[in-house]
Amino acid sequence: MHFGPRHWYGNNKLLLEKINSYSADIVINTGDNTTDALENEFEAAGDFLKLINCPHIVSIPGNHDKRNMRSADYFRQYIDNVDVIRPLNRDNCKKNSIFLDAYTNGITDQFTDFNFLKKITINDVSVLVVCVDTTSLYEDIGYVDIEMLRTLSHAIGKESYDRIILLVHHSILDSDSDPLFNSRIVVEFVREHKIDYVFCGHTHQLSMMKSTDLYHKHSFTQYKNGSLSSINTPNDTNMLLYYKNFGAAAMDVHVVRVKVENECLRFTEEVITAS
Repeated sequence: MHFGPRHWYGNNKLLLEKINSYSADIVINTGDNTTDALENEFEAAGDFLKLINCPHIVSIPGNHDKRNMRSADYFRQYIDNVDVIRPLNRDNCKKNSIFLDAYTNGITDQFTDFNFLKKITINDVSVLVVCVDTTSLYEDIGYVDIEMLRTLSHAIGKESYDRIILLVHHSILDSDSDPLFNSRIVVEFVREHKIDYVFCGHTHQLSMMKSTDLYHKHSFTQYKNGSLSSINTPNDTNMLLYYKNFGAAAMDVHVVRVKVENECLRFTEEVITAS
């Protein structure tokens, strides 16, 4: 959404009306809520998310949301006060600035990574949403801490669920000028936990890709959304994806593109059959 200088000049109210016209069970927000991680930007993004009519909204941070040492505090205050998972062994963490100096003024929490699990039940089907933080403080390139993946695997092992999905900000199958540096270990994590669906953002481009590991006999699909409401997409439209009958053989993906026309919005929609 890039609230702040990169947020679009479109009508947020009309966009919300369109989003709320879909009877979604889960809304997935794959990061870059803000432009520069300022408090007023987080507040604006949080106000927007609160107006989405959905019982389950899962948000993760993007690289733009990590441009402030108080990012973790602001994310909890305005987006979602999630219970992040702490590393099993802090000394094994290698990501830059994953812990801030304990004497830094004004910081509530010195831990900057947002890895967490959310279990959601829909029609007696339990869905475990695994959120892996691919972002680092003050950096645009992606990096996943191996110790945090080990810690998440430990946490997943304690859960029971019917379906499991993964949310990351950076793509794990393709890349751009600021890619995920160690995507290979995340792909291994996906295979280890038999995850079939991965959702990401970051690049502002639409991509639906299926990866098949012939040796390990595992396949998964990655869905990469375009931006939702960003000003810096002159050669592409902002968009949202709606997954109808998610996970079923008859699942359809609705690609809803949004174009700003004066003070109005024009929506175009195409349906892609997942099978």
